[in-house]
Amino acid sequence: MELIKEAIKAREKAYVPYSNFKVGAAILLKDGQVIHGANIENASYGLSNCAERSVLFSFYSQGYQKEDIKAMAVVGDTEEPISPCGACRQVMNELLPKETPIYLANLKGKQKKTLVTELLPYSFNKIEL
Repeated sequence: MELIKEAIKAREKAYVPYSNFKVGAAILLKDGQVIHGANIENASYGLSNCAERSVLFSFYSQGYQKEDIKAMAVVGDTEEPISPCGACRQVMNELLPKETPIYLANLKGKQKKTLVTELLPYSFNKIEL
């Protein structure tokens, strides 16, 4: 799948001097453009950012809107398709349309198609604020 190949390209942009665990994410826009994101680490670990949040924050920072998203892919060097962390699932829940296909993959070709509602079934949202 082409979007997973784009996430693999994004993965190469990762800055991971501490974990050496590269993750890439890509968002496919309805107009065919692709936005890349990679995980970025920091010596103060809490200030690091995952690939999923990096791509979404970049997407919105460039002026795109939720309605522009067609699909998202995330890739890591894992045994099974990579799974987003809880923080990323929460951000994805708010910033992705609920029906957006999310492709989770590894470098061995395994992949899983899911939705944010499957990744975070009991999400926290603005109603709880």
